[in-house]
Amino acid sequence: MKHKNARFYIAAFTSAVFLLLCSLWTALVFGAADTSMLDVWAALAWDVKTDTVTMIREIRLPREIAAIFTGAALSAAGAIMQGMTRNPLADPGLLGLTAGANTALVLTLGMIPAAGYFTLTAASFIGAALGVLLVFSIGARRKGGYSPLRLVLAGAAVSAFLYGISEGASLYFKISKEASMWTAGGLIGSTWEQLGLMVPFIVIGLVLSLILSRQLTILSLSEEVAAGLGQKTAAIKALLLLSVILLAGAAVALAGNLAFVGLMVPHIARMAVGANYRYILPMSALAGGSFMLLADTLARTINAPYETPLYAIVSLLGLPFFLYIVHRGRKTI
Repeated sequence: MKHKNARFYIAAFTSAVFLLLCSLWTALVFGAADTSMLDVWAALAWDVKTDTVTMIREIRLPREIAAIFTGAALSAAGAIMQGMTRNPLADPGLLGLTAGANTALVLTLGMIPAAGYFTLTAASFIGAALGVLLVFSIGARRKGGYSPLRLVLAGAAVSAFLYGISEGASLYFKISKEASMWTAGGLIGSTWEQLGLMVPFIVIGLVLSLILSRQLTILSLSEEVAAGLGQKTAAIKALLLLSVILLAGAAVALAGNLAFVGLMVPHIARMAVGANYRYILPMSALAGGSFMLLADTLARTINAPYETPLYAIVSLLGLPFFLYIVHRGRKTI
């Protein structure tokens, strides 16, 4: 049985890696500019300098690498939050992280007009942390700890409040255009410099979550069981929350507000590999990267040469899934 399970997981992860590579190749080939598979191969493997090859290397490739890491970060963050709270509706966009990061970005742009990318990134992390801490503090005020319903309601209320602050600040400081470029949700303008700054945070968040994946699996079953097995649940939750903040904050700094990715992809990963977070987390990262690549390819191609907003594509796919989870009406963690 163990050998059978091992073969199953090897096949599952091999398929996920293959899908990710195929999605990346598709994203690099298709777009508003006419490119061929030979152009992509030349950009990746040959020392050739043409206008098309330069476009692929400097514009399309960093954008698709950003899509991979954004999808992986949001999906892993969603999986962690679903396991921590035992709430199938948990998602960085629904529990205050992206709203907090967006609000912090807008306030920083308004009060520090000369802020560089590093300052805006730091603001994104701080805002994400404040947003999720506010939601968790409201959602767990009553005796008995986290309630899935209270967390969702608190997340909706806090997110609406923070988005209201964001909109008011953008109007007050007259930076609506600049703010929308950062927070609208998309990968336009992703550069190698941005990736060099954000990818390490995402990698640290992923590695930290994988290290704690066994504890997360036990915590997802019952907090009482975790405590009974000798886990320091408060410390583990703090480290997992730190991982979520790193992942969600970096994803927002790269791509802005993209809801539903962290809700939808972990459920798909769970269907594929079961309830063990040692497998759910890496599968969520791989599937999230593939999902974002395909969504970005659709955004660039369905109305070429014009670009469809990426958040519209993601929301169009994610909202029916959200309604399906609500309608099913039972825990899936």
